[in-house]
Amino acid sequence: MKRLILIIATIAALSLLAAKGNAQEYPYRDTSLDIDTRVDDLIKRLTLDEKLSLMEHRNPAIPRLGLKPYSWWNEALHGVGRNGTATVWPMPIALAASFNAELVEDIFAQTAAEAHRKYNEAQAAEKYDDYTGLTFFTPNINIFRDPRWGRGMETYGEDPYLTATMGLACVEGLQHGDSDKSVLSAAACLKHLAVHSGPEGSRHQFDANVSQRDLWTTYLPAFEYIIAHSDVRQVMCGYNRLNGSPCCTNRELLVDILRNKWKYDGIVVTDCWALNDCWERDTVIPRHKTHATAALAASDAFGSEVDLECGSGLQALKTAVDSGYIPESKIDEHLRRILKLRMQVAEAHAEIRHQPQTNPTDAATETFVLLKNDGILPIDGKRIFLAGPNASDTLMPLGNYNGTPLHTSTIEEGLNQRFAMAETASDADIIVYAGGLNPQLEGEELPIDIPGFHKGDRTRIELPENQIDEIKQLKKLGKPIVLLLCSGSAIALENIIGETNAIMACWYAGEDMGKAVASALAGERDNFGRLPVTFYRSTSQLPDFDDYNMQGRTYKYMKQKPLFPFGYGLSYSDFKIEKISVDYREMRVTGTVSNIGSKAKCKSGKTVIQVYLKNPNDKSGLQKSLVGMQKIEVPVGGTSTFDIKIDKFWLRQFNETTGEMEEPKHGDKFILQVGFSSDDRYLKQVTFNY
Repeated sequence: MKRLILIIATIAALSLLAAKGNAQEYPYRDTSLDIDTRVDDLIKRLTLDEKLSLMEHRNPAIPRLGLKPYSWWNEALHGVGRNGTATVWPMPIALAASFNAELVEDIFAQTAAEAHRKYNEAQAAEKYDDYTGLTFFTPNINIFRDPRWGRGMETYGEDPYLTATMGLACVEGLQHGDSDKSVLSAAACLKHLAVHSGPEGSRHQFDANVSQRDLWTTYLPAFEYIIAHSDVRQVMCGYNRLNGSPCCTNRELLVDILRNKWKYDGIVVTDCWALNDCWERDTVIPRHKTHATAALAASDAFGSEVDLECGSGLQALKTAVDSGYIPESKIDEHLRRILKLRMQVAEAHAEIRHQPQTNPTDAATETFVLLKNDGILPIDGKRIFLAGPNASDTLMPLGNYNGTPLHTSTIEEGLNQRFAMAETASDADIIVYAGGLNPQLEGEELPIDIPGFHKGDRTRIELPENQIDEIKQLKKLGKPIVLLLCSGSAIALENIIGETNAIMACWYAGEDMGKAVASALAGERDNFGRLPVTFYRSTSQLPDFDDYNMQGRTYKYMKQKPLFPFGYGLSYSDFKIEKISVDYREMRVTGTVSNIGSKAKCKSGKTVIQVYLKNPNDKSGLQKSLVGMQKIEVPVGGTSTFDIKIDKFWLRQFNETTGEMEEPKHGDKFILQVGFSSDDRYLKQVTFNY
């Protein structure tokens, strides 16, 4: 019996070796051949069941062909996420506040290099789980239309131009690093197509009803622009419905717009388990319930333009194919895109060539926004008393979708290292209050239902009442108060602004947040950011959360006066813009900016030059649109030149008659505004004819 078992085991081993040997000889493994030839060779060797198995995010091994397992699900929202130790950079909303696309591209190039090291280690250890691959579900380029949305911290703010610019920088850094653009380091993913920004509590059944104007002028431009200006390899469809149809089965969105109009030829992947929302009759989580069966949902998704399901609907897909809903030729079409990308990322360079330009501390200081300063900052030679719920919180700086840093610098640790701290508020010269929110209160579909918060969203945007009470009590001591506002979104401060001497929006600024806060308060850096979102005065200024109409929302359509406008932010330096010149043929804006004084210890300061477009003939309620920006460093007492090229993409206007975005006509009148925020008081304007 033992002899028989030995013979069987030997035969099995020899068969496996033979299979591996044959696999090595297959043309699809020959990297000297062009990739399309290799993909076609592999497809013809796969059985139908094997093909279908590769259309779920967890690809199983196919030993007879030498294919290893692979998971398409990985995260890199602000550094490699959910995969052990990794650098944790500021959240995207904070990166947007930097108004510095070069910074964002550098951060994601560093992320790609770190991801490659982790990928190579995982491959060597034969680990193929989720979060070990090189295909990343980032960036989130949805528009942060309402500050109550819990996932807004994952986005680049409320403006399409800023979102597109930062999203493009993310894609370029992550996919190419410093390498030639023909070399793919990793695969980025634009999400969530489309019109997705809450509410979290009903996202699996929510129908976002939008006008064609809002669709094309607010919700789609970032997707369209990045697809047109990059080789982004993945697009993720959202959970919600768009005008009645679930995004992952929406033919207008996926076929008419994405494939046909934009000519996108990369992978379309579902948000995770989004197809279940189409057919499941769930009594706990309300669903769309637009399809009678899972197979019919799979038919509409894969029979259309969805290539890959993040989820577990393999049996539904098989039923759809067996029932004749989807032909095998369509499966092969999807598989070509899947296998091509999988081969490209698997064979990317073992090490990414990139020389880092920044570190987490410097990056964080670029994202802070100084909202108020009566002269108390920077702090020099004064004793500080630190209070507030975020003072020693180790999780708050990390945001969400994060990795695990080797260290986390809390605000308390950062200030302790930099200042001589007072033990009591009475003994201090200045009180620093670390308040705001945390990622356990705002975020993605959180199991929270308490006053002010629901499922990760907020029901009101004011600072929590207990914090207002604490600040007012501290104010009675007669000490100056500096409020550090930690959050992933705008907070209404009208009922507390008078109690403070300085306010700095610090967001969730990553692993070195404490060090960065201390450096900024001390005036060691004068490189502050600007607001990527409007800071409303109160919840009462907001339209209904479920209403996706843009009227009354963001700086572009808001008629009321906000507390702090989009693009706003102070510096320790004072800046002055002069000699503005516009080349209308090249759509280039140039000028000079002078640093006419600084309270910081550094020898230069940074400011953000912003260019807005106004159309005096627009009847839609649109106030203005950001169309250009440049973060520029100016030496104290010196002058620098700015040069901002405006892409004609951002000059397009929506035609109500044709339902199309169109370039301006010759002779159309426009106004360009140049300055330091979206508020007319900070802008100089020039009128021109196109």
